[in-house]
Amino acid sequence: MKQIKGMIPFITKDEIQTLTKKLADDVQADYIGKELVIVCPLMGSAFFCTDFVRQIKNPLRMDFVSISSPKGESVRINKDISLDLRGQHVIIVEEVIDAGRSLSFLRDRILMSHPASLSIVTLLDKPSRRELPITADYIGRTIDDRFMIGYGLDSDQIGRNYPDIYNYVQ
Repeated sequence: MKQIKGMIPFITKDEIQTLTKKLADDVQADYIGKELVIVCPLMGSAFFCTDFVRQIKNPLRMDFVSISSPKGESVRINKDISLDLRGQHVIIVEEVIDAGRSLSFLRDRILMSHPASLSIVTLLDKPSRRELPITADYIGRTIDDRFMIGYGLDSDQIGRNYPDIYNYVQ
């Protein structure tokens, strides 16, 4: 891939795969013999979620949700979950937890569906950016506040397809 000005390599695709495998192994160890429902918030989490579920050996179903939370506005649902989550072991798979507004909203919405359990998996966690008190149950890596692109992360929808994650300095 051609290097774009302002992109500093941060996490390689091999490191991403190692983190993903570790997270999947941890989830499997905690959910032995249980069917899972994976909820993937679109769009950024699609790459990580796909790689993550490929590592899971448990029977599972997937659903996708699209929510947005523009700064200073309330959270909006663009595409809702279609599966019945009552009594299910639900896992939200996020690529990065930043401010936490959308994820907090999604967590609370899923809890109203009365799942048997609810866990959150994130590849990257930026606790210094948190606006709401939410934490993941499974964290690939905790990072400083930095703007990143690649592997689902974007800048105005550009860069999601890069296989590595870059610190993007504008």
